[in-house]
Amino acid sequence: MTFTGDNSFMLRAELDTLVQRFLDEHGDMALERLDGEETTYERLQEALQSLPFLASKKMVILRAGSANKQFVERAESLLKELPESTDLILLEPKLDKRSSYYKLVKKVTDFKEFPELDRAGLARWLMSAAKSQGGSIGQNDALYLVERAGTNQQLLSHELEKLLLYDQNITKRSIDLLIDPTPQSTVFELLEAAFAGNAKRAMELYEEQRALKVEPQQIIAMLAWQLHILALIKTAGDRTPDLIAREGRVNPFVVRKSAVIARKMSLNQLKQLIYDLMTIDRRLKREALDADEALQDFLLVIAK
Repeated sequence: MTFTGDNSFMLRAELDTLVQRFLDEHGDMALERLDGEETTYERLQEALQSLPFLASKKMVILRAGSANKQFVERAESLLKELPESTDLILLEPKLDKRSSYYKLVKKVTDFKEFPELDRAGLARWLMSAAKSQGGSIGQNDALYLVERAGTNQQLLSHELEKLLLYDQNITKRSIDLLIDPTPQSTVFELLEAAFAGNAKRAMELYEEQRALKVEPQQIIAMLAWQLHILALIKTAGDRTPDLIAREGRVNPFVVRKSAVIARKMSLNQLKQLIYDLMTIDRRLKREALDADEALQDFLLVIAK
């Protein structure tokens, strides 16, 4: 079995379920965890070829086997000769799809890929997770929760638990009551309002962030991150949002959402915004500059 993909939350959840099921039947002594970056090939070979001790089966979890050159070179024969009494799980979060090792494990193992979920995928997951815990959340409310809490699946899982404890039937009202909007999500809304020419709304959102004790330097960092995403999109040519997300190592949902803003500006405008924000950051570190005034002016320029 091979687990791969950028979605570490879903990968870990699936792995934990399999491991717990195995431990319940065979016990702790039958489980072995190895790391391809740290373990010698001889040790890996011994673990895969030896019979279980005091158990009818054993499970070997090998992380980053692709980092061990000898293992990769001999993987085909090792996998072919794997005893029936050994369950092997290969954890390969980052696999080069052009490599012969990738083609091998995809062909001869139960290959499971865990990609990052986009906005719609996260909403479907929230609906399924709520149902599995005896609760419910509608599609629109699930999408709203993603908008409010962000795309971090681990965080969304915690927020879902909080909401279900309050009321098994999750609504927009309970989300507004219990879930604070993430600063990054609000900064996106702030930029969105500015590019839409809604200076009043942009200023309101800025003041909300400051009221929540989000410091100007934090806002600068989040604005820089958002401008970085926009730069990825503007320079991507004809690449699809999923490819941009994969190459830029960001969530596809973030790329699709940011594309709306990217369409409203030219590359030269974006370059100027990046330069202006860098200038503000430099000046804050060198002189007694009013950070709030500088950032508000930056946003008002966008909103003109």
